Amino acid sequence: MIMGTAYVNSTIIEGYLGLLENLSPSSKLDLISRLSASVKSDITEKQSSFQRAFGAFETDKSAEEIIDEIRSSRTFTRQIEEF
Repeated sequence: MIMGTAYVNSTIIEGYLGLLENLSPSSKLDLISRLSASVKSDITEKQSSFQRAFGAFETDKSAEEIIDEIRSSRTFTRQIEEF
């Protein structure tokens, strides 16, 4: 029988909760704080890796200025030959 991911995750979480049951309230709050920081850093890492994957860049130019710059830098060297 194959177990689903949700079932496995639920089992793991229940196991951790059993271990954490005997911690003091102060230790539990510290753990919550550290887990929150870990999740925040994971989110930040994913966002920056997403931007790197697509060549994100920063500029002060407007979209119109960038478009004009691209269009003005184009050169056409195509020659039409006659038969």
